[in-house]
Amino acid sequence: MRIISGTCKGRRLKVPNNLPIRPTTDFAKEALFNILRTRISFDQLEVLELFAGSGNISFEFASRGVAHITAVDAHEGCIQFITKTAEELSFPIHPIKAEVLNHLNSETKSYDIIFADPPYELAVNEIESIVNSVFNNNLIKDEGVLIMEHIKQSDLSNLDNYLDSRNYGGCVFSFFGKKGNFYIGEDE
Repeated sequence: MRIISGTCKGRRLKVPNNLPIRPTTDFAKEALFNILRTRISFDQLEVLELFAGSGNISFEFASRGVAHITAVDAHEGCIQFITKTAEELSFPIHPIKAEVLNHLNSETKSYDIIFADPPYELAVNEIESIVNSVFNNNLIKDEGVLIMEHIKQSDLSNLDNYLDSRNYGGCVFSFFGKKGNFYIGEDE
């Protein structure tokens, strides 16, 4: 796993083999951040990463200057890896060990970007529960966006607050927001 841009561009991170993770590929991650970089200023964001795993996405945001990142995962080993790596890189990442839905139902803060990468075998109705929790609990700011990574066999276009999707190989990023407030448009 490597950081693709920012202050730690090109830095490789050695992730322990025993973690139950499936990191977002560099190809998909680069495409996602190309979409985001034309629409937002990274240094003013507050980001929440759900199902953080290795912290791959959190590290990418931190390398690009995001000052407030929360990474949530239920696996102790993942939280330990994120904590250790964030300290080594002096990244402003606050890891939390929790089940995602429990965290969403107790969270009181709102974010500019929420990125969720649940297990690919998660059913659409379970993904819908995550999306609904984010919006019902007002966890996304008015101009914010929820980005859900999933397999292309899962069609999320009929869910509330759906904006658009982008397909990159075997993974899809679906974008959710308060209608009209986060323009996706064409790929950059």
